Amino acid sequence: MSTLSPTRPQPVGQAAGRVDPRGQQFAAAVTSVVLAVVLLSAPSPVAVTLLGVQALLFAIGAGLGVRHTPHALVFRSLIRPRLGAPKELEDAAPPRFAQTVGLAFSVVGLAGFLTGLTAVGLVATGLALVAALLNAVFGFCLGCELYLLTKRVARA
Repeated sequence: MSTLSPTRPQPVGQAAGRVDPRGQQFAAAVTSVVLAVVLLSAPSPVAVTLLGVQALLFAIGAGLGVRHTPHALVFRSLIRPRLGAPKELEDAAPPRFAQTVGLAFSVVGLAGFLTGLTAVGLVATGLALVAALLNAVFGFCLGCELYLLTKRVARA
């Protein structure tokens, strides 16, 4: 039995508990668009509704895993067949943790908008947008890196 490092992508043949990083970038791109619309339309009912939907999507990714989100279904059925198999897969735990972080920021944003603390809603949504854009544009998952950092600190 080999040990797999969550910090290094693994060959495609080792798929159990692994995800296609391109799917994560696709999900981050969709999330970026949703969060940008929230920021542009806040604090309207449209913004609150969209942020609520995004929070639900984050909850699905955090609770069931990123392979069970609507984004993953769209990526698997419509996009990945056109791209072909990935060269490498990544551990699913860090992106799942990142979904939990996104959920926390979206819930804080929702709470801010719903209680009239618009600045809190804007800042929380803006921070979530920055993290999503980093992944969508550069393939840098901030929540994943936070996950790996907490694992290293826990081992120390």
